[in-house]
Amino acid sequence: MKIRASLIAFLFCALATPSVLAQADAEFAKATQEYAQGHFKEAISGYEALIRSGQWSANVFYDLGNAYFRTGDLGRAILNYERALALERHHPEATANLQIARDEARALEIQPSWPERYLQFTSVNQYSIAAATAFWLAIFAVVTLIFSRRRSVTVIAMLICCLLVFAVAVCAIYTLDRGSKGRAVAIVTGENVQARLATADTANAVLALPPGSEIKILSTRGDWIYAALPNNLRGWIPAKNAEQVRL
Repeated sequence: MKIRASLIAFLFCALATPSVLAQADAEFAKATQEYAQGHFKEAISGYEALIRSGQWSANVFYDLGNAYFRTGDLGRAILNYERALALERHHPEATANLQIARDEARALEIQPSWPERYLQFTSVNQYSIAAATAFWLAIFAVVTLIFSRRRSVTVIAMLICCLLVFAVAVCAIYTLDRGSKGRAVAIVTGENVQARLATADTANAVLALPPGSEIKILSTRGDWIYAALPNNLRGWIPAKNAEQVRL
């Protein structure tokens, strides 16, 4: 009975998946048609419904960014271009439109540290693959050395190289994940946002943040975010005025 139930569940999932994909394609096509007809708010609703249902892709976020750009919401346009690039680093259209939106909004950016600048030639996922590959090759080398009668110079050299690659990859993952494009990075989506010294609207302002500016969330307190800001500053902003790039 258990086997029969599992088989039925498997067949149900196999049959349902094409239907779900077809529905998502239809919703994407409808949102794209709304955009083409100049119905940008309707297009935004369609793209956001896809995202809420888990149908994420760089193109969906890119098109959503374009729709927000057409409505004049530069903060959310920049946010969605950034989300597109987080999924697909080499998306030339998102890269170009992101720069246009930043220039128009005069958005501020967090500058990467010098280790980030050298490590950004590839992605965290690729560093993760390199770390995993190096780890298992190192395990293989250790097992080979344990069970072999003679110590092979080649195997020892391979072990050392694998350990070095593993260490560098782990350091790169840690640096990038906590850097200017890491998980804590958020985009200012509100208008006339002021970073302040304390969690109060009457506290002294630290920095004016145009829509689309980057911040790095350090902690939260109630309805406020304490963040690292551009220009090496720190301050508090209302949580409602920023959204994290990585969902």
